[in-house]
Amino acid sequence: MKSKILNAKNIPLDKRSIYLRSLVYLTIQKEKRGHIGPAMSLIELLRVLYDNFIDKHSKFILSKGHGCLALYAILYDKGFISKKDLIQNCSFNGILGGHPEHDKIRGVEISTGALGHGLPIAVGMALASKIKKKKSYYYVICGDGELNEGSMWESFLATSKHKLNNLITFIDYNKFQSYGKTRDILDLEPLTDKFKSFNFFTMNINGHDIIEIKKAILKAKKQKKKPSVIICHTIKGKGINKAENDSKWHYKSPLNEEDIIEIKNSLNLKI
Repeated sequence: MKSKILNAKNIPLDKRSIYLRSLVYLTIQKEKRGHIGPAMSLIELLRVLYDNFIDKHSKFILSKGHGCLALYAILYDKGFISKKDLIQNCSFNGILGGHPEHDKIRGVEISTGALGHGLPIAVGMALASKIKKKKSYYYVICGDGELNEGSMWESFLATSKHKLNNLITFIDYNKFQSYGKTRDILDLEPLTDKFKSFNFFTMNINGHDIIEIKKAILKAKKQKKKPSVIICHTIKGKGINKAENDSKWHYKSPLNEEDIIEIKNSLNLKI
């Protein structure tokens, strides 16, 4: 998948993608800390889902809970939370924290952060929907490092067994975890073959290409007898030059002045 990685690196960010990243910056501006790298790799996935597919008949679960800064940005953009909420991220009196919490934040379906929990819950929700003959879709974003968890593969087995074509899983395959490269910590390859062996309709896409993401979701929704997994080749820290493909930017606390300048300059922010 080398070509996919190179393509992801070369995809330029349009105004909307830069805007959503500027909202991420707003959330870290006060307390100067957060999971920046994992948020930047999934912004385009969230953008496409919320701009085109999330409605009253669907639910989204961010199983990769430490990517929540991107989720907060899109929830603000869609009117679920306020600008004040964003600014107070990780503050004592704020509702936003290092992981998304269901009981505090409007638009968050379940609390995630402990890896390997979001997908299993989504499987249960999708199965219940099938039993009740509801025409609902469930969208889940998982991290590649999260696939180290055994609960994920148990969930994939159950998804396959029950032919949950109403569940679409995205793997944010940015190739990095908190401690380094995914291939060095616990290599996932051959990832595509693994999912195919589980009888998934499997696609590999550029996770920063808006058109490619849309097309993949539409293809997945046409599947009648198979669940779908979309392996999204992304860049950790996408859009922030020094953060790209650098596990040191997985979580930053505190962000120093040099880090702040790097974010602002990379995104050409005036704030």
